[in-house]
Amino acid sequence: MRKYVILMMGIALLCSCAQERSETLEKNAGEFPIMAWIGVPESETTVERFRELKEAGININFSVYSSVEAVEKALDVAQQAGVKLMPSCPELSAEPEKTAKRLMDHPALAGYHLRDEPGAADFPMLGEWVRKIQSVDREHPCYINLFPNYAGQEVLIGKDGVLAAGEDPYAKHVEMFLAEVPVPFISFDHYPVVEENGVRMLRSGWYKNLEIIAAASRKSSLPFWAFALAIAHTPYPIPTIGELRLQMFSNLAYGAQTLQYFTYWHPGDNTPWDFHDSPITLNGSRTVVYDRIQTVNKEIHSLSHVFQGAELVSVWHTGSQLPEGTRPVGQLPQEIKKLDTGAGGAVVSVLKNQQRYYLVVVNRDFQAPMTLSIETGKTVKRVLKNGTIAPVRGSSEIVEVEPGDVVIYTWGK
Repeated sequence: MRKYVILMMGIALLCSCAQERSETLEKNAGEFPIMAWIGVPESETTVERFRELKEAGININFSVYSSVEAVEKALDVAQQAGVKLMPSCPELSAEPEKTAKRLMDHPALAGYHLRDEPGAADFPMLGEWVRKIQSVDREHPCYINLFPNYAGQEVLIGKDGVLAAGEDPYAKHVEMFLAEVPVPFISFDHYPVVEENGVRMLRSGWYKNLEIIAAASRKSSLPFWAFALAIAHTPYPIPTIGELRLQMFSNLAYGAQTLQYFTYWHPGDNTPWDFHDSPITLNGSRTVVYDRIQTVNKEIHSLSHVFQGAELVSVWHTGSQLPEGTRPVGQLPQEIKKLDTGAGGAVVSVLKNQQRYYLVVVNRDFQAPMTLSIETGKTVKRVLKNGTIAPVRGSSEIVEVEPGDVVIYTWGK
């Protein structure tokens, strides 16, 4: 009898553990938005091409079209593949209200692409352009993408722009933009992995750029969009899985609500940039980068319940050398008793999504693994890469984090 009781207790325990391992968190409505910057071109407007885009894990396509008629055709085709468009066409500039009225009711329309990397001198004109479109359509956003923080000061704040003592020109650039242009989100690009003499490294100001954008996002209550580089060109190498993960998971750790790839399709004549090895080449064939972004996007979509709609609570960095503009780990939530990444550096953020909290740890090294040692409270669980959650055995664990990869813990209702 005693053996029978012990056996039944063991079976119950195994069933309980199996049930806990298979537990999943409630998904948010819709997919996590991921946009192809220079996506399927007008000449390739077919259901097959848009389905190929969708299979890569991308659900928004930005392309430049020759006419509003070409946009309408692409909207119909994209809808069949479950993709939305963020189009640009000449009529959107020449007749913004009329063009918005023509496109706004199409279910595949994501928004209107207006301008990439404007200088401060362009802000008044852009503000007027956005207001014209919004007078007709306030549901679909106007897309304007900002420079990275390594752009020149004259471009960022204008020839006559004045900075206060100690004021950062990029922070001023973002502030001026939001004051003059009524956009519903902030988008910026910064491609951090560069190669010099065969050595790959991170640009020193990338995380400072994320800090400034995240701060502006919180202050303005506007979500922000961020990029990863998917096409090699001088001085940027062909991206590895580790580099793509680092860019995307760092963006998400800072609270990004839409992710973008520059570029998906080869942009064509590219002197002097020497573009090569885009996910889709100029002749329409796939490269290894297509497979890599597909892998990373699958991981992102599996974790959409963590990041989609999340609010950034805190963000810090570990390591012997902190990136410019960042802070060391401060007061961790009481549920996290100990966190150590050794000599390796990591992004450590706390996100809140509905009634749950998430500790997000991103290995800042895109070339080598990192050892994470963590001790947690009893209610903390680990979010696995497939989206399920599992207990932290014994309240502490040591995790080997792959290059650029992410480890996530959660607690709450």
